[in-house]
Amino acid sequence: MKALASLLFTVCTLLSSADGAAIDAPEKVPLDQFAWLSGHWVLDDGKQRVDEYWSAPASDMLIGMSRAVSAGKTVSFEFLRIVARDDGVFYIAQPRGKPPVEFRLQGFDGREAVFVNPGHSDHLTRVVYRRNADGTLAARIEGANEGKPFAEDFAYRRASSP
Repeated sequence: MKALASLLFTVCTLLSSADGAAIDAPEKVPLDQFAWLSGHWVLDDGKQRVDEYWSAPASDMLIGMSRAVSAGKTVSFEFLRIVARDDGVFYIAQPRGKPPVEFRLQGFDGREAVFVNPGHSDHLTRVVYRRNADGTLAARIEGANEGKPFAEDFAYRRASSP
């Protein structure tokens, strides 16, 4: 009976996760578990280069920043944080220095972190970072623009130089 209950719990967890992957939704994840995010990441499609930097984790925070450059000029920037507080772990974004927007950690399996803010008045409701087996970093944002759902994927590689 215990084995059946355990199997049912696993199946329910798989069915209830947003993307079908079994991801725990812990209240607190030690931030040292995010060490794989630290460093300099680059996305360059030939038209635009995006550099994203993440600090090494402290017990309460990782600090990040992102900058997109096109034709030699900065076209966007963002200040980022992942913070551990008494009420959970949060991804906090400040695009173009605007007021911070918080996304609560919904799921974490050691390789992927899913942050959500379904009630946000902005168009973004979900942010995902995933460490791929080949050492690259996948980021994904999801939300809606004027009621129309969208998703955008970003494929980063580690920078070879600063």
